[in-house]
Amino acid sequence: MSASGPPVLVLPGYGDSGPGHWQSLWEAEDGRFRRVLQRDWLLPERAEWLATLEREIAACAAPPVLVAHSLGCALVAHRVAAAGGGGIRAALLVAPADVEMIASVLDAVQSFTPVPLVRLPFPSVVVASTDDPYVTPARAEAFARAWGSRLVALKGAGHINTDSGFGAWDEGRRLLEELL
Repeated sequence: MSASGPPVLVLPGYGDSGPGHWQSLWEAEDGRFRRVLQRDWLLPERAEWLATLEREIAACAAPPVLVAHSLGCALVAHRVAAAGGGGIRAALLVAPADVEMIASVLDAVQSFTPVPLVRLPFPSVVVASTDDPYVTPARAEAFARAWGSRLVALKGAGHINTDSGFGAWDEGRRLLEELL
C-alpha cells in the first residue's frame, strides 16, 4: 500500500488484536494506519467505544477508511445507526461477530446488541469465513446484504485472525486496495 492516500482507522474487536494479527501488521507497515484505542478491550461499552471512534474520525485530516474486525464491525454499524455515515470514506469489515449469539455466553458484549441492519452510505466489503465460530455464513450474508456490502466468503478461514493462521493476509490488503 502506498504511503499516500486517505487515513485508515483500525478497529479491533473484543480483546484487541495482538502483535501477530493482520490488523497490527498492517498498522506497523503503513503510517496512514492508526488503531482506535479503546479504554477496556475486555469490557466493551458501546457508548464509550462509539465516543472514542467519533473522536478519532474527527481527528482525521480527511474521511478515513475503517478496517474493522469482529466486534469492530458491529461498532461501524452502530456508528451509522447513531450518526450516519458522514466522515467515513469506506469500510473493510472482516469476520463480523454475531453479538446476539455471542451475548448469550459472553455478557461483556451485551451493549452491542442488536447489530444494526442499516445500509452503510459508503463503499464496504464484508469478509466472512464458512467456519467462523462467531458468525454463521447465513448471518454474515444477512449483515452484508443489510449493510449494502460486497460479500467475500473464505472457505475454512475460521475467525480470520492469528489463531486461524492469518498473519499479514495479502488477500485482505488487496480487498482494501479495491476499496481505495
